[in-house]
Amino acid sequence: MAKRSPEEPGPSAGARRRRRRRRKVERGPGEAAAAPKGPAMAAAPPRSAQEFSANWKALQELLKQKANSSNETLSTCQTSTKKKHPLPAGNGPEVPAINGKAGKAKPAKQTDSGSAKGAPPLAEPKSKRGATDKTLNGTKSDGKGCKEKKKNSNILKEKDDIKHKRRKAEEQTEQQPKEPEIWFDDVDPKDIEAAIGPEAAKIARRNLELETKSKESVEKVLVKEAASEGLTRAVAMDCEMVGVGPKGEESIVARVSIVNQFGKCVYDKYVKPTEEVTDYRTAVSGIRPENINTGEDFKTVQKEVADILKGRILVGHALRNDLKVLFLDHPKKKIRDTQKYKPFKQRVKCARPSLKLLCERLLNIQVQTAEHCSIQDAQAAMRLYTLEKKTWEAAVKNKSNNKNSKN
Repeated sequence: MAKRSPEEPGPSAGARRRRRRRRKVERGPGEAAAAPKGPAMAAAPPRSAQEFSANWKALQELLKQKANSSNETLSTCQTSTKKKHPLPAGNGPEVPAINGKAGKAKPAKQTDSGSAKGAPPLAEPKSKRGATDKTLNGTKSDGKGCKEKKKNSNILKEKDDIKHKRRKAEEQTEQQPKEPEIWFDDVDPKDIEAAIGPEAAKIARRNLELETKSKESVEKVLVKEAASEGLTRAVAMDCEMVGVGPKGEESIVARVSIVNQFGKCVYDKYVKPTEEVTDYRTAVSGIRPENINTGEDFKTVQKEVADILKGRILVGHALRNDLKVLFLDHPKKKIRDTQKYKPFKQRVKCARPSLKLLCERLLNIQVQTAEHCSIQDAQAAMRLYTLEKKTWEAAVKNKSNNKNSKN
């Protein structure tokens, strides 16, 4: 800008006034916001329409900011995952300029007690533990409600367990058929046994009075009346076993029975267990704890049985198992095993026939209908042997002669 020379006349006072007015009119809202600030300077009232519009816009922005801040606080309260970040002390939120001033919002002044001026003191929140809870009886627990609830829950659990055990026991007892349930008369006990089980068949036979008849008929077939009760050239042996070990899979001897050639019992003893019994197998073996707890010592029974078998023909069914549990051995040429006899296998068309099957097909009698009896099983094996004694012994003799001739 060029300097005026002192000779040139300056503008008049009226011109200066007009320039000032023009500048004021030409000023915008940005220039009004850049007005000098001062602690003692007050906001001047708006004079022109532009100043009114600038203030109105600032007010609208302030209201928008307040609405946004309230929405943000609501969203942070609803979502627990977002964390609140507290504002640094002394730095309040900026407020848009009103009447040409821009500044920061001042925090409310606090009293010595910590409450804001003009606001009523806040009520102290009640603590959960300090609050007295009422029990079911209406008495106050003073924070002991949790312990009582735990005790009550434990008691309820125990009651549920007891009920569950009782229910299981009732179900097990219900599974076994009772006598009033087996009411049908014209049904073969064999069919009942196949459909329901041996216990039901036993009840049916008892109702039909077939049990006593079957026992008498079986004894008549297996035992010869008015025969010698002493030892004979051939004897039959059978053992009952119980389970030992973790799952009761291994066997030990629990009872030994020996009969002579006429079916008369010459030896029958329970054996005291040498190991802890884990499965008595009562449904099959018929052995109960009281039978073997008062039984004979194993070594004694082993010696007595060995003395009886010495020099005699030993008859039985699956004798390998019986000799194994007794830890005894017997000459092969003096063993007559009804399970291994070939003519029996051919007649019943089975590679390893059971004693029950052989008695049904060859002797027409029922054995092993419920709990097994080692005396009856030995008698049945002996009766099968005597049924084929002549041909069996002749076959054994021929076999030994053929071996001798070859040698």
